[in-house]
Amino acid sequence: MTTPLIPVRMLNEFIYCPRLAYLMWVQGEFEHNEYTVEGTMRHRRVDNGGGVLPEVPTSKETIHAHSVSLSSERLGITAKIDLVEGDGSIVSPIDYKRGKRPHVSAGAYDPERVQLCAQGLLLQEHGYISEEGALYFAGSRERVPVRFEQSLIDQTMEAIRQFNSVAGSGTIPLPLEDSRKCGRCSLIGICLPDEVRFLAGAGVEPRPFTPGSEKGLPLYVQSPKAYVRKDGERLIIEEEKTVVAKARLNEVSQVVLFGNATVTTPALHECMRREIPVTYLSYGGWFIGHTTGTGHRNVETRTHQYRASFDSEACLRLARRLVAAKIANCRTLIRRNWRDNSKEIDMLLIGLRSDMKHAIRATSLDELLGTEGSAASRYYRDFPEMLREGESPALSFDFTTRNRRPPRDPVNAMLSFAYSMLTREWSITLAAVGLDPYRGFYHQPRFGKPALALDMMEPFRPLIADSVVLTAINNGEVRPSDFVCAAGGCNLTEIGRKKFIATFERRMNHEVTHPIFKYAVSYRRLLEVQARLLVRYLAGEIPAYPAFITR
Repeated sequence: MTTPLIPVRMLNEFIYCPRLAYLMWVQGEFEHNEYTVEGTMRHRRVDNGGGVLPEVPTSKETIHAHSVSLSSERLGITAKIDLVEGDGSIVSPIDYKRGKRPHVSAGAYDPERVQLCAQGLLLQEHGYISEEGALYFAGSRERVPVRFEQSLIDQTMEAIRQFNSVAGSGTIPLPLEDSRKCGRCSLIGICLPDEVRFLAGAGVEPRPFTPGSEKGLPLYVQSPKAYVRKDGERLIIEEEKTVVAKARLNEVSQVVLFGNATVTTPALHECMRREIPVTYLSYGGWFIGHTTGTGHRNVETRTHQYRASFDSEACLRLARRLVAAKIANCRTLIRRNWRDNSKEIDMLLIGLRSDMKHAIRATSLDELLGTEGSAASRYYRDFPEMLREGESPALSFDFTTRNRRPPRDPVNAMLSFAYSMLTREWSITLAAVGLDPYRGFYHQPRFGKPALALDMMEPFRPLIADSVVLTAINNGEVRPSDFVCAAGGCNLTEIGRKKFIATFERRMNHEVTHPIFKYAVSYRRLLEVQARLLVRYLAGEIPAYPAFITR
């Protein structure tokens, strides 16, 4: 198999942090932060298109070429050089950097010097004499000359060799240990260096930071007459050719379409380019599917997932943790929301604790399924004890048992809708981190069923979906008049759905302290953290998946 040519900027990343280079080059991960955005803007200012060097240099010709692309099969590298300048056959590469010149003896750090040297070696491969180059630091407006001495050339060639070896090994390098580099890295929320080391037994608690950043909010389009189109940097929502809403694309994290709402091809293409998923729900709120661009390039992660999914013991180990966490979180929700002080809840909590222990000790998925069913029966039997009675019978909600397909009462209608919304959130999150939402470990694969999304949402059913239902009822945000019941089924009206979505989104943006890592994250960001921890577990970096259990 032919090894792809390594971009010389990846040599920079490899010397800076081998794990970072592996994530970017092998697994196709990337995330912008303020430093990468500034660096990108700096390079755009000097990128004047594809610069061309003379095929046969002459001694009389002055060379000043921007954005010169060169490659070498022998060296195994490729590069776009910001600037090449010189006279005749003697030239120097100039590489632009965003920050200020570091005050170190070599004039610059090794990653930048190796990157520049690799550019010089490419120029030599193409018949030029290149014995030195320069790093231009835009922050201090200084040029730092770099001589391509033999020691630097040897270091560069060794970096190419090592990077090829690591990239072909199929094993991601370990995280850096307590490095200051991590705090400035745009991939810290993907790499999770402190979390991985902590869970692997390093014994040092993760530093208090929020992994990643929020990427906007979902845009919900409910009307069946809605027509979504693109206008510049905005999405325009129309009904019968009348503009009813506008949304900036850089403030949208996903587009959610109900029923027959329509999106134009240009709008869909722009969402794909920006990695904004477009999800489709039935008018009643059932999750149908979602559209993304080319998808995540991380083949390694899906390989690990598929391999584990065919291992019955691996499936059982993960399923036991997820189901036990779900039961534990159900107990917590009951303790927090129990309203009838005259009714004893100790036996219920004892029963759920017993179900947790049985789940942890289950010897098969069938046994685990039975334990989960037993716990669900206890939980839903006393679910009404968490509901507040309305000021009048017309404002009260009755709940006797869990039913679905279709739900036959308002409480069940909200539970089904909330579970559908949570399934959608997990499907999008799993696809975004490189996992296949349809290949699970506990839920068995079926046509059109996002089994892994259903697996991962188990611990979050009580914390997000059920909590949203309780909040909507107990705070009076949704009322019985917000439902329509007919032909044995019950569903939210358009107005009721809008109220419920607002409650759901408020919950997703609610911050919670992670019980293991001790930092605060929103529930939406927490789903991503847990998904990435699953990736680390499947790759063998941590010994067990840490299912989320609130306190």
